[in-house]
Formats: sequence, structure tokens, C-alpha cells
Amino acid sequence: MTLKGSCLCGAVRFETQGTPRDIVACHCTQCRKSSGHFIAATSVAPEELTLVEHRGLKWYRSSSAAERGFCQDCGSTLLWKPASGDRISIFAGAIDKDVDLPPIVSHIFLAEKGAYYDVDDAAERHQATGAKLTLD
Repeated sequence: MTLKGSCLCGAVRFETQGTPRDIVACHCTQCRKSSGHFIAATSVAPEELTLVEHRGLKWYRSSSAAERGFCQDCGSTLLWKPASGDRISIFAGAIDKDVDLPPIVSHIFLAEKGAYYDVDDAAERHQATGAKLTLD
């Protein structure tokens, strides 16, 4: 499956090849602070991601475990990659809308969820991260 997406202003555009991981929602404090809400993301192997345009891409090391990719021009949050480098997460909101993505399969870090919203879908729930369902 090919995914295409971009930031708001187009200074970062990407395409993927291969099979993306199911969509996982992360409610951790860092994801909420960096995006303004929880994030929903899929992931692919780094070699399956092609940056078609990257002039706006900036990486921020948010912890010793990971970096976050965003557009330095428009501020869109786009990517998350673990220090291991074995996967790269793509925030689902940055993917072009014509792609038929499945719904969220899991919520992680619910112990850090914001008090202003509820999670009421049928997806799996993990207070921290699930052993098989992480953002990396």
C-alpha cells in the first residue's frame, strides 16, 4: 500500500511503500504537548519512507528514546522515530485523505490521557504501552 502525505504548507511531503502498521493512538504527555491532542499513527520501516520534499523538516529529540519530526515552516507534527531506528511512525492526520486507513486498533498511555476527553471506541486499551503495540 502506498501512503502519501504532507504538512500543512507542503514544505514536507512523503510517500511510503510496503504495509503500514495498524493505527495506534498515543495519549502520552509528550504526544499531547507536541500535537495539542493525542496522536494517531501508523509506522513503516525507514527504508519504506521517501521524503519527496524535506526543506521544512526539522527533528526534535524529545527524549533519549525518540525524535519527533515536524515542519519548521507551518508547525505540523508529522513523524516519530525511536532511537533504535527500526521503524518510523507517521501521524495519521498528515496522510492524504483519499487513502482508506482502518480505524484505531489500540490506545496506549491512557494513564497520561487528558482529562478533557473520553475514549469510547472498541479499540484495545493500555494504561502504559502494550508489549506488541508501540509507536516504534
